[in-house]
Amino acid sequence: MPHAAESFHATHVEDLLHRRGATHLRARKYGSTITVESGRAARPVKHFRLRRDTVHLWLLDMATHTGRWERTPFRATLDELVTTVLDDFPWTLTPIE
Repeated sequence: MPHAAESFHATHVEDLLHRRGATHLRARKYGSTITVESGRAARPVKHFRLRRDTVHLWLLDMATHTGRWERTPFRATLDELVTTVLDDFPWTLTPIE
């Protein structure tokens, strides 16, 4: 069973995103995942999530257009996965009204 995510993980991911200009995004902890979303809190738009795999490694899931999660082959540290999304998949972070 994966270790639970901690609130400081969500804060760290949000800080990484904001430092790179994605200030419309927020990160929240839920069980062993960190979910990155935007929009109103009542109807959030899911962008991606990081699932904890080991103490230091995480898995990347991307949200589909229907809001379902799709696994990717990416497994790395939090910093590396956030950088991967920002550099290689920036269109997935586009604000959706």
